[in-house]
Amino acid sequence: MTLFSKIINGEIPSYKIAEDDRFFAFLDINPLREGHTLVVPKVEVDKFFDMPEAYLANMLLFAQPIARAIEQAFDCDRCGLSVVGLEVPHAHLHLVPIDSSDDLNFTRRKLKLSPEEFKAVQQKVLSYL
Repeated sequence: MTLFSKIINGEIPSYKIAEDDRFFAFLDINPLREGHTLVVPKVEVDKFFDMPEAYLANMLLFAQPIARAIEQAFDCDRCGLSVVGLEVPHAHLHLVPIDSSDDLNFTRRKLKLSPEEFKAVQQKVLSYL
């Protein structure tokens, strides 16, 4: 069972943003910027493009209102998205508020937020969903 499956199952706590029968979205605990959210399928698939077609098509539709909420909640030019997939062997999409392409540089130092700061970020995103 992957780390993300344990988060989906509630075995590991997370700052949940949204959920439906196929997908789960939660704040990245090592964010590039406040609002950095991960969208994952509830099925364990290692590589993003190995997901079933119905998941690929619907993942962006699931992510769309979250991306819009991120854009409203944070001072940014847009919500960028990235598929890297090296950190956890479970397909996932990163949604990150960005002002430049450098904001999606995953080699940059990550933010360190307290639980209170994560809760505030979570509430900020949720307030726009």
